[in-house]
Amino acid sequence: MSASNPESRPDLHRAARTSVPEVIYGANKTREQIEEIARALHGATGFALATRVAGADGAALAARLPGARYFERARLLQWGELPRSGKRIGVACAGTSDLPVAEEAAFTLGAFGHDVHTCYDIGVAGVHRTLAVRDELDACGVVIVVAGMEGALPSVIAGLIRPPVVAVPTSVGYGASFEGIAALLAMLNSCAPGVSVVNIDNGFGAACVAHKIVALGL
Repeated sequence: MSASNPESRPDLHRAARTSVPEVIYGANKTREQIEEIARALHGATGFALATRVAGADGAALAARLPGARYFERARLLQWGELPRSGKRIGVACAGTSDLPVAEEAAFTLGAFGHDVHTCYDIGVAGVHRTLAVRDELDACGVVIVVAGMEGALPSVIAGLIRPPVVAVPTSVGYGASFEGIAALLAMLNSCAPGVSVVNIDNGFGAACVAHKIVALGL
């Protein structure tokens, strides 16, 4: 590949245009490609974040990039810090099986400078667990709710709290969950107002929505 036709063109001004910096999507990229883009972003802005980075690649890259950290369950590689916002965002998930998606959202928000309050394993099969954290979630500026199976948790939480809810369906569940489609449709059809929905397993996308809501004061 010649220098005049590079494989990647990092967008160094995306944060100024959109409030969300360019983030590297690590899936299907080689370790070398991720490193090259990360060095370009970090060199220009002091910050680089990569999602969906496989474990072996994440550990190797964290060792090669001074000060970088790899969060294995979230599959996130973070290099550098963004200024703290002082904003509090909640991340809740229905079950422990949903944690990889929930932590992708939580660690992305932390990398973006927000204070993250997590409430895990509060699914509707034991709705008393949801009710027990109602006040904690109500104190957040926005709440991301992650759930698989029948995807009921975002509707329940949105019916209990004032902040907007960003719902994330996961591919967790048995056969009739259709790898997250059942949860996606349930969330899209929520009767509780104030719920927005992102794609299946898209914790990063949910984090970006929540970030924009609090960063722009919407």
